[in-house]
Amino acid sequence: MAAEVGKKYVIIGNGIAGTTCAQELRKSDPACDIWLITNEPYPLYNRVSLPRFLQGAIPEERVMIRNFEWHVQQRITLITETLVTRVDTAGRAVYLEKGGPLPYDALLIATGGWANPLRVPGAAGTNRIYNFVTLDDTKDLIAAALESKHAVTSGGSFIAYELTEGFNKRGVHVTWLMRGPYWLRTILDEEGGRLIDEIATHHGVEVVHGEELREVVPAGGIPHHVISSTGKEYPAEVIGVGLGLTLNHAFLADTPIERKTGVVVNQYLETNIPGVYSAGDLAEFYDTMIGHHHTMGTWDNALAHGKIAAANMAGGHEPYFDVPTYTSPLFDTNIAVMGIAESNNPDLTSVSRTMPGDKGGKDYRKFFFMGNRLVGAVFIGSPKGRKKVVELIRTGAEYATPADRDGLFAVR
Repeated sequence: MAAEVGKKYVIIGNGIAGTTCAQELRKSDPACDIWLITNEPYPLYNRVSLPRFLQGAIPEERVMIRNFEWHVQQRITLITETLVTRVDTAGRAVYLEKGGPLPYDALLIATGGWANPLRVPGAAGTNRIYNFVTLDDTKDLIAAALESKHAVTSGGSFIAYELTEGFNKRGVHVTWLMRGPYWLRTILDEEGGRLIDEIATHHGVEVVHGEELREVVPAGGIPHHVISSTGKEYPAEVIGVGLGLTLNHAFLADTPIERKTGVVVNQYLETNIPGVYSAGDLAEFYDTMIGHHHTMGTWDNALAHGKIAAANMAGGHEPYFDVPTYTSPLFDTNIAVMGIAESNNPDLTSVSRTMPGDKGGKDYRKFFFMGNRLVGAVFIGSPKGRKKVVELIRTGAEYATPADRDGLFAVR
């Protein structure tokens, strides 16, 4: 009798979603074949640790999560520095720029996104203008910071803040330009934004609102200074930009896979094409917590997606439900975002407050509701009560009156 042949799985993208999926598939099916494809030269590394690496707080080896040997031991074929050129959903095969095609019984697409570059006069052909998404980005940023006295960062995102703090910790004077009236305006409000400004300014950052980077003026192939949208000049030998991502699904243009902002999937992370799944930042997934599709770019969400995708690719039928969290250091404090925290979502209402902190600073809390149900929260400062709030979100706790909602500020 011929030996049983396991399924063939192809995973495009070796971030935390893709690598977790590969690991779970191997656990569930020792006989299966798994191909894991990445355009980078590295096995899985911790993108959440990149800010601390940029700051000099941890060495590069502590950023790495997996090595090449692990993939060999797990019998996961890792294909690095390779782009996918075409997906044939009818023939169930993935075509690569080199090698392949790779046949599949189930396919996971977890390709994340490309960082949007700075497109202003003077930027093209000028070195030391960086995004901050990959390990190579971080290495380049560190090298440039060590040779610079002035930096300009641009954007109102987490990436922009992490760049600002990284340069600051490296002893570089930073001017931080933001088009909006406060940082993270899709999550915070004016009160929370003002606290962020106070923290950054206290550490020597020059925070400038209502300004965009309009032009780069280079000298000797690197920036000399920038000109803002109001005509002001700011010195900079290095520039960091956090201008968002363009989700990476253009290579699916010739397929019937449904795409909107991301790759559209149901609550089981399966696309409109049977056997094809998506996970992580790329997945525009049906979130049962709020009853509609959206994308979410957090590490926790991608990790949970990887586990659910693996279970369903292997024949399961598990819906995705989780309360993802994202935490980031903010100089001598931190921020935590839990669940669905979207100030620009008309279906949500919120309450917020700034309070005295435990150690003389300030704590900020903001809670988000869909109807009366708690669906998200933001903490700046003390993390006390965070686990309790996550559990309240997970269980669908309701808060119908202003007094009920005010009571959340006392949760510890």
